[in-house]
Amino acid sequence: MTLQTSMTETTDTQNTKSTPKTGTPEASSAAPRPGAGGYHNNRNTGGRERGGRRTRRERTPRARSEFDNKILAIRRVTRVVAGGRRFSFSVTIAIGNGRGQVGVGLGKASDTALAIEKATRDAKKHMIRVPITDAGSIPHEISAKYAASHILLIPAPGKGLKAGSAVRTVLELAGVRHVSGKILSRSKNHLNNARATTQALSELKPARKKKVTKEVKNVAK
Repeated sequence: MTLQTSMTETTDTQNTKSTPKTGTPEASSAAPRPGAGGYHNNRNTGGRERGGRRTRRERTPRARSEFDNKILAIRRVTRVVAGGRRFSFSVTIAIGNGRGQVGVGLGKASDTALAIEKATRDAKKHMIRVPITDAGSIPHEISAKYAASHILLIPAPGKGLKAGSAVRTVLELAGVRHVSGKILSRSKNHLNNARATTQALSELKPARKKKVTKEVKNVAK
């Protein structure tokens, strides 16, 4: 009996020596560390590498639109209801490619960004094509009226663009470089002035090319 008890005591002491206690340096070195083995556990760390560095994601560049746009006016509209006041935004925008295409749109929404998006879509629906001469002017003089706005456009080759307010913006986006514009009315509404300009440009007729006739003279020998 004494021999068996001594043998069991020796085996217990060997087992206690072979299994290190938790918290000792031997246990910390023996326990497997997360992420060891030459790989990175990005799933648990939220896309981070070892050392706390984040992996950079390459952003794909956005395709640039063929139309340039310019905001003509932004108005905040207030509506009084039973519960208080409600605010919304009205945006007037003009777009064009500088090569004879231009459009004016209006967008209304509770957010400015959404109103701009709506106005851009509306301007693309109302695109017109402008006949431009080789000198960068318009073929002939024209006037147009929209609501309370009345404008006059006069071709001025070699004199540059002489216009103001929304008329100048629409002409620049259309690609017209030598025109003299005049607002004949007292209206300062940018939307009405811009739509009067587009109406005048849409009524332009392209210049007719003159046919050169050659006279053949019979020379008597």
